[in-house]
Parts: sequence; structure tokens; C-alpha cells
Amino acid sequence: MMSNHNSNVLVLTFWSYKDALIQTYTLPHLLIMQKYLPEKSKFFLLTLEKKQLEMSATERQQTEEYLQNNGITLISYPYQNFGFQAILTWIQIIFRLFFLIFAKKIQMIHCFCTPAGVAGYLLSVFTFTNLLIDSYEPHAEACVENKDWKRESLKFKFLFFMEKLMSKRAKYIVSATEGMRNYAKIKYNAEFENFFVKPACVNLELFSEKNLRKTELMNKFGFENKIVCVYAGKFGGIYLDTEIFDFFKVAHNYWQDRFRILILTNHKAEEIENFAKKSNLDLKIIQTCFVFHSQIPDYMGLADFAVTPVKPIPTKRFCTPIKNGEYWALGLPVVSTANISDDAQIIENQGIGSIIHEFSEQEYLRVVKQIDQFLQENSPKKRYQKIRKIAEQYRSFDIAKQIYQKIYGK
Repeated sequence: MMSNHNSNVLVLTFWSYKDALIQTYTLPHLLIMQKYLPEKSKFFLLTLEKKQLEMSATERQQTEEYLQNNGITLISYPYQNFGFQAILTWIQIIFRLFFLIFAKKIQMIHCFCTPAGVAGYLLSVFTFTNLLIDSYEPHAEACVENKDWKRESLKFKFLFFMEKLMSKRAKYIVSATEGMRNYAKIKYNAEFENFFVKPACVNLELFSEKNLRKTELMNKFGFENKIVCVYAGKFGGIYLDTEIFDFFKVAHNYWQDRFRILILTNHKAEEIENFAKKSNLDLKIIQTCFVFHSQIPDYMGLADFAVTPVKPIPTKRFCTPIKNGEYWALGLPVVSTANISDDAQIIENQGIGSIIHEFSEQEYLRVVKQIDQFLQENSPKKRYQKIRKIAEQYRSFDIAKQIYQKIYGK
């Protein structure tokens, strides 16, 4: 609990302002926190801007005005890949933030994910400021399991070492899953006094029945009387690529011309075409588009079911896919890989989708048949009513409100 006078907060992220993780995850949480902070308290939000998500001068001005009106000051630096240039940039960032903490009487350094927690830890030590790690999950080991990094690499050793330090120093930990408590004890030798569990919450007003099957969009894509599968996100990295297109191929063989795929992504069309060709998948059944997040609910709402193709590596047991909450809020059954967050177990236990346990044609067919049976046995209205309740139970912002009230409440 923070003091009852001016309680400014420094919020550190590793994301660009336009990134969905800022728009749908960070900003809504800041607005929730604000309700519990003393009046006139301010947030100072750090973003790292990637070139492809760069704001125009007009967008920047409008963004800053909007944020200032909500008590948030935006601090942006260019994103740099790990290396010498990134180290120089971070020295500059930490130097500036060091003085900002004293000048603005910052009382909490609130970090989203452990990469941002590295700077948060250093600043916390230098300035004796309270540290909070939000969305706390393993990042260093996840990068090794994804084969992005090697275990003997400097990147891994540095981040894993810093994860240990920040875990032991943080006054508050907000994790996606309860299982992360035990992981931290084993891997980091860290135990916590203030440990909270908050999966990726979703604005249930933005994703609701009003977004389902909008006639104009259904006609635009020719989705009437089709079975539509939606995926919002990327391929590669922490997500499957070839395997999920192989799954789509089996689904197309099963449903024939009734099957359609809607991919909401910023991948280039050629990349999607290459994945499809590798799996011998007919390009005519795929609709690919990039839409702003404000339009995502209407596009997701065109589907009959969704996929969450997170690679089933051990550390993903502790993550929290935001998209699952969005799918559930729209009443969509989900096809997921196994052991992802608590979500895979919820899907299986509640019978609201299907879990891929191995990457084989036989397994994909079993999953497709299970989804087909669910769609046949449940009308769109019944699906919505059944699955929406899961979103309300596991993904409501009320979960975040209770946690942030305990941390920031007067």
C-alpha cells in the first residue's frame, strides 16, 4: 500500500506504444491503478519504439495529449536488439530515469515482464524505490526453449541472472499463474511476501455479443454458411508455423469448401503464402488482413472457432495468452496446444474447445472432429452463453482491480 499523498509511478515496458501489449494490456491496467492512487498522482510510461510501429508527428502529438489528460507522461526511446548499441541506449535511459525518479518523487517502479525488470531492478537499487514485477514469467529460459537463444549465450546468462536478482528484490510480484511461485523458488531461490495471480484480463465490454457475425463483414469475406477459423497473431518465435498450417490442411480436407481461415496479422502476404504452400493448403480459403485493435472484436466475431498455436515448451505453462480471453469473451471455442498457462486445462475441463497433444495428421483430425461435434451440438447463442461465462470468471478486469487495489489502494 502506498502513501496517501502524491504517489507517482514509473512504468517500464519493452514494447512500442502501438503494440497490442500496450494498447490492450498496459494502458487499461494503468487506468485501473489510477482509481486507487491518491489524486494528482501521475504515471511515467516508458516505451521502446520499433521502426515498423513508429508514430507520425501528428499521431505522437495526439497520443501525448490523450495520455496527459489521463495522467500519463510518455517517455519513448528507439528499440535496439541486444548488443553494444542497445547497451549505450539503456545507459542513457537509466541515467535519465534515475533523475526522473527523484525529480518526480516516484514511489513505485512498475515493470511489465522481466526484460523491463532489468532496468527496474537497477533503478530500484540506485534510488531505494519499491519494485513491482507485473506479468511475471520466465523469459530467459523461454528464449532458450524457443531456440532463439543458446543456454551458453551471454544474453541468456545475463537475463537469467537478473531475473534472480529482481525476483528477490521485488516488493510485489504479479504473475499470470500460481505455478510461477514454485518455479521461482526452484530456479531463482526466491520466495515472496506479496505474490498475486492475474491472468491477461480483457475488456469484456469491448469483446461481446454485439461484435458477432456483422453482416457487412460476413458478406465482404463470403463467410455465410462457412465454418470460419480465426487466428490473431504471429507465426514463428513462440508460436507454431508449419504445424498450424498442417492443421489447417487437415481441417480443409475434412470440411472441404465449407472451411475458411481468417488470419489477423502484420505478416506480409508472401509469408502467409509460403507457409500455406509448404502444407499444400489452398490459398483461396485464407483471408489475411492487418486491422487496428479497435476493429479486432468485429473481425474475431466472424469466426466459429479460434486457434492459439503457442509452442508447448515448458515455460509456457506460466504464460497467459491475451487472445484466449478475447476469444472466450466472444464465445469462441479454442484449439490450443497442451500445457499453455492454466488455459489448456480450462479448455479441456470445461469442454470449450480441443487440445493438440501431438503434431500428427491423426491428432489434427481428432481435434477437428471434436470441434465439429461442439459446433453441431451448440447453436451460436448457446456457444456464446457457455464460453462467455469462462471469460467472465477467468479474464475479467475485476481480477486486476482487486489486485491493484491491494497494492495501490489508499
